[in-house]
Amino acid sequence: MVLIESLNDDGYLADSLEDIATQLTAGEDDAEGERDELLERLQCALRYLQSMEPTGVGARDLGECLTLQLRNRPRSEAQAIAIIVCKQHLELLARRDLKKLCAVTGADEDLLREAQALIVALEPKPGRQFARAEANIIVPDVIVQKSGRGWKVTLNPDVMPKLRINDLYANAIRQQRGAGSRGVPDALNGAGAGLNSRLQEARWFMKNILQRFDTIQRVSQAIVERQKNFFTHGAIAMKPLVLREIADELGLHESTISRVTTAKYMNTPFGTFELKYFFGSSLNTEAGGNASSTAVRALIKQIVAAENPAKPLSDSQISQMLEEQGIQVARRTVAKYRDALKIAPTQLRKAM
Repeated sequence: MVLIESLNDDGYLADSLEDIATQLTAGEDDAEGERDELLERLQCALRYLQSMEPTGVGARDLGECLTLQLRNRPRSEAQAIAIIVCKQHLELLARRDLKKLCAVTGADEDLLREAQALIVALEPKPGRQFARAEANIIVPDVIVQKSGRGWKVTLNPDVMPKLRINDLYANAIRQQRGAGSRGVPDALNGAGAGLNSRLQEARWFMKNILQRFDTIQRVSQAIVERQKNFFTHGAIAMKPLVLREIADELGLHESTISRVTTAKYMNTPFGTFELKYFFGSSLNTEAGGNASSTAVRALIKQIVAAENPAKPLSDSQISQMLEEQGIQVARRTVAKYRDALKIAPTQLRKAM
């Protein structure tokens, strides 16, 4: 049970057996002897845990996780080489260093490619399928729908709080106020004044909540009007946009727009995005116009997706290709956007 409690969300053993044994025997008279005995039992328990489904659970590192899965595959030369690679040479595999892998494993290139195919098909995070999916669900604050030739923003009723003033208390306060204070003890008069104050506070609170959602809707509609092309063509058609433009249009302070667009989400035909996603800096084009940094990132993603895996493009080559399309982006900027998109560098994208 103690090993199962030590598993993290990915299915790996978060604590070493030595640390677990030390914690469980702390304070014992013969702590060292108890620890050694417990360590042996924990090693047996770990082997039992690692025999369970999903295969790879209970591993202490990536290499062990992949090795446990490979041992369940049919035996072959490629499987044997894959196990050697996972146990000892994962770093060489990550670097796509085919020559060194051939030298250290004694396998030829074809056999190594078979072994690589086996490894790529494995699950590096066996606990992923059991992770709480609810934690990754984003409920949008606004929903964008096609309306005639344009797009309409509506508030998502699921996120709006259901607030109302209790009629029983409101009526009682009104009756007390209507009856006046004649003949009423001072203590009750004071209580009535306090209740009136609380009723006013409740009304102001509800009004402020409604105003907040009204601001979210207005800001969202303004964003949609500025980014109409996105809702038809996707991120590649995004225009440059800064907070001040929306602030000036709506007569609000820039800090208000910043607060409204942080951690607020919009449901669109292309998925759900944070409102901040629709803002992007401006990059120069040869035609003298401007391109959004968001659109440029989308272009980089498209270019990489279409590249030859045997000869992946360098950041300089991607920069050149963008320039051919009239967009001036420095190599360093391409590298920054590529990292933001979680696209690996050239060497790591190269197929063996």
